[in-house]
Amino acid sequence: MTVAQLKKLTLIGDAGDRRVTLDFLQALGCMHLVPLVPLPDAPEEITARGARDAYAALRFLAEVGNPRRQVRRAPDFDMTRFVAEVQGLMHRIRETRDRRDFLAHRIREVRPWWDLDFPPHDALAGHRLWFYRLPVKHRKALDAVAYPWSILGTDHRFLYVVLIAQEEPPDDVLPVARTHTGARPLHKLEEDLEDTEIALEALEAERLACTRYLDLMRKNLSEAESRAELAHAEQQVLEEDRLFAVQGWVPVDRVEAVLAGARARGLAVTIEDPRADELPPTLLEQPDTRSAGVDLAMFYQVPSARGWDPTVMLLISFAIFFAMIVADAGYGLLILAGLLLGWRSLGKSVARRSWRRLGVIIAVCTIGYGVLVGSYFGVSPDPQTLLGQMQVLTLGDFDTMMLLSIVIGVLHLVIANLLAAYAARGRRRAYANLGWAVALVAGLMLWRGSMAGQDTGLPVAALAGGLLAVFLCSSDRDIKGPVDWLWRALDGAKALSGAMGAFGDVLSYMRLFALGLASASLAITFNDLAVGVMHAMEGPGILFGLLIMLVGHALNFGLALMSGVVHGLRLNYIEFYKWGLPDEGVAFRPLARKEVQE
Repeated sequence: MTVAQLKKLTLIGDAGDRRVTLDFLQALGCMHLVPLVPLPDAPEEITARGARDAYAALRFLAEVGNPRRQVRRAPDFDMTRFVAEVQGLMHRIRETRDRRDFLAHRIREVRPWWDLDFPPHDALAGHRLWFYRLPVKHRKALDAVAYPWSILGTDHRFLYVVLIAQEEPPDDVLPVARTHTGARPLHKLEEDLEDTEIALEALEAERLACTRYLDLMRKNLSEAESRAELAHAEQQVLEEDRLFAVQGWVPVDRVEAVLAGARARGLAVTIEDPRADELPPTLLEQPDTRSAGVDLAMFYQVPSARGWDPTVMLLISFAIFFAMIVADAGYGLLILAGLLLGWRSLGKSVARRSWRRLGVIIAVCTIGYGVLVGSYFGVSPDPQTLLGQMQVLTLGDFDTMMLLSIVIGVLHLVIANLLAAYAARGRRRAYANLGWAVALVAGLMLWRGSMAGQDTGLPVAALAGGLLAVFLCSSDRDIKGPVDWLWRALDGAKALSGAMGAFGDVLSYMRLFALGLASASLAITFNDLAVGVMHAMEGPGILFGLLIMLVGHALNFGLALMSGVVHGLRLNYIEFYKWGLPDEGVAFRPLARKEVQE
């Protein structure tokens, strides 16, 4: 449950065994390749990672309504050839649609001048026809035109004028630009449009016929993706003097498997540890039951391989923050009910089951926190009842709730710094993280002590000591001369400037109280409105009151869910990552075969 330790392996062998070696590595699925040759300069020559063409073809066919009956058995079905055929069909349909749109536009442009059969060029003694759409208000401009002209049509806005001239008239001959109508008459354009629409219908029929292979395409997508991954990998292999070399990062526990395969194929292998100036890709080792946490941890920023795995901490803190923002046990029950309704569909794969488990944790936390604050769809229980006796917090108690939010914020950032210090153990920066942790706790104690009129000597001393550690240990700069001491001091002063940022980050956790109070206040408001309408109107007032209650709580529930997700993750991604995971890494993406996901 940590960031995996990686080794850099280089496999060297005969050039003729290159493809066999890549097939072996892809089947093993544990090596993140490192390019040994630069990619081609021309972007179109770079092989895309993933079966983009296959996915594009699948989307193109899946957009057709009412697809044909699916072919279940086709032993001679060739995914590569079929994708190429569908891509060709996509290109022809796109060109035909463009042709149709062009003809329709040209017909609209030409129609006001009626159906003109253009005479041969020599029939007009070298003269040509030039068309203008002239606004009616500029009718007098025609009187000043030296060329022969005629009005072929009119409407309430424009005069459709034709001029006769050997060369194109100057731009200022009329106060409007010339209209381009082309040389084909209207009836020919309409015939072309009809032929184009017939051709488009034929192509759409061909597209519909291709939809019978949608299921086969979906089953073969994994194979298409595997081939695309292999083609992408081939562009990263070095080949020279009848030898090839492929290099990549491999988890420590899979090195022996790679070595065994290399020995069986007669390959030479070198094994290296990451250099100090080298950053390996990040692989989070978590059981499949926590894949949802890995997805969340990698969503905003990939943690550095030299850092630590935030998965468990992220799951716990997100569930707590979400519960505090929603702040209602009734809404937690709705979340749980929604999960139960979709329980089977959410259990069809390991990844879905992981997200389902996260949903249950969030629902339970929301219900538990709602019980602690005594809110059930905005209704507070009687203090004499069991639910009333379980209430230990009051959202309207501003002082207590603000203190709780700030304490949670300080605790969250302290944990972030402690984990960062553990990941950086053996380096000076670890002591700087410990200094920040001490300073955050001391700052909280100083605030509470000054508010209560207590002696603040110890918190002040702890705060000073923590900030001194930050000043002295924030720089890992090597000392090679007297000037380097000055640079270290400047680095320390720069680090101390983060004190104001720490203060602001702690205050950011006030949103837990503010959003929770807003959610509860809206629920109470809708309840009061509904009850007021019920009392004011007899009979239909009950119906209107129920409608207000249902619509109001639906709106509030949606806002609470949105706030819980956005702000619950924000506090982790912005504040927590800033202090605990300041360095960003690269995700570990091994060369592997793609399996069909059920």
